[in-house]
Amino acid sequence: MNCNNFVGDKIKSLREDKKMTREELAQHAGLNDEIIEKIEDNTDLPALAILLKIARALGVRLGTFLDGQEELGPVVCRSEEQSSNLTFSTHVSGTRRHMDYYSLSGSKANRHMEPFMINIAPADPETYELSSHEGEEFIYVMSGNIEINYGNKTYRLTKGDSIYYDSIVPHHVHADNCEDAQILAVIHIPV
Repeated sequence: MNCNNFVGDKIKSLREDKKMTREELAQHAGLNDEIIEKIEDNTDLPALAILLKIARALGVRLGTFLDGQEELGPVVCRSEEQSSNLTFSTHVSGTRRHMDYYSLSGSKANRHMEPFMINIAPADPETYELSSHEGEEFIYVMSGNIEINYGNKTYRLTKGDSIYYDSIVPHHVHADNCEDAQILAVIHIPV
């Protein structure tokens, strides 16, 4: 099941609960009205950086867009339960997907971290753009090889490698060697 339609609906619902117009949300997020419209109407795949700006403008965690019923105690996520995903694009014209996110904590109430299993597709170095947002990220490579462009440096990681970095520095994560990869990522974004 793809959660992208759910995310657009959730953003619209949160915006309406806060009695904000699309234009107001776009202004608070520093985005174009058309971007908000396309995401809410489920006609555009959001780039992660854009979704983070929307979350910030709405005053919610990124994970709020994936949350279902919330649990106050521990949340166990069995491997067979990792079926709901959220797809992000490179946000470059002509591309469809770049990352499929599988939330590992969607029902945990009041969480401060967002853990995900992420399937990553290779990216054409001529088309992707670096993005930045508040917070920190930890990545552990489960399979394949990934490349991280971070500021003016490039890091290549293979299975078993990890990296921890400040997300405010412009960065881009993609699979390396023209093959898909899978990572465990934990994102912390202050609210």
